Amino acid sequence: MHLIRGIHNLRPALGPHALTIGNFDGVHAGHQAMLAQLREAADRLGVPAMVMCFEPQPQEFFSGEQAPGRLMTWRDKVETLAEYGVDRVLLVRFDERFRAYTASGFIDDLLVAKLQTKYILAGDDFRFGCDRSGDYSQLQRAGVEHDFAVDELATFESDGDRVSSTRLRAAVAAADFALARALSGRDFFVAGHVVHGDKIGRTLGLPTANILMKRQVLPLRGVFAVWVDGIGDTPLPAVANVGTRPTVQGIQARCEVHLLDYRGDLYGRRLRVRFAHKLRDEQRFASLEALKSAIEADVIAGHHYFSAEGATALKHAGN
Repeated sequence: MHLIRGIHNLRPALGPHALTIGNFDGVHAGHQAMLAQLREAADRLGVPAMVMCFEPQPQEFFSGEQAPGRLMTWRDKVETLAEYGVDRVLLVRFDERFRAYTASGFIDDLLVAKLQTKYILAGDDFRFGCDRSGDYSQLQRAGVEHDFAVDELATFESDGDRVSSTRLRAAVAAADFALARALSGRDFFVAGHVVHGDKIGRTLGLPTANILMKRQVLPLRGVFAVWVDGIGDTPLPAVANVGTRPTVQGIQARCEVHLLDYRGDLYGRRLRVRFAHKLRDEQRFASLEALKSAIEADVIAGHHYFSAEGATALKHAGN
């Protein structure tokens, strides 16, 4: 899979594309159906399948910290898109310059001149250009004029409701991880490199692997039973705190993971943390001793959860 970072890196030699455009946050079952449709068209036309997505996501650009929490970092998104047959990802910086594209400029300069689009897949509610002035019908007219096919994306439903990033995000926020798996085909996860923290967990006798959360707004907070991938050949059970650590006046959001069956140096290693069950909300404690007691109780609760009948089946679910 070829990642193209920015419109300025598009080159004529890349040739024509079959294209779809969107945030693809969470790469859920609806996205997966869309990518299958794109892949089929790309194979039929003999061109690469390309996804155009944005960093930051448009809602983050316009709303900042009021934007919905992300389900994936851009790196996790790109890696997941590759798993579903995408040949190229164009990661566009969403800024004032890109926002200023007129609808006709978006078509003429980007879709036609730079991307040499031969096929575009979009929903009938697709909007583009400055102030969302371009719509699906304009895209269809441009396809006739510039000789590219425009295909409509069918709505994808589960249990009678549309599958969307909003619905998936709500499931994650409610810690309904079974529904999240049903909507996305995998466990909800966060991933990142283990970094040095303030070593408070170690001083309490409960060392943690600290993963910075590169999201503007977290989609969930609390203490969870999780599976951790990236250490050996099999997932390891753990307890994770996701949040800002109010007891120690934390500011930067992070995921702190205490592995139940492992001791060792993990600094610099990239881990994937898959969420299985919520144990409690994040809370502020009056002292480090009270915090230590709470973490010890969390560890016991985590052991109980993983030893419960059926819990081990989650080891291999949705990696």
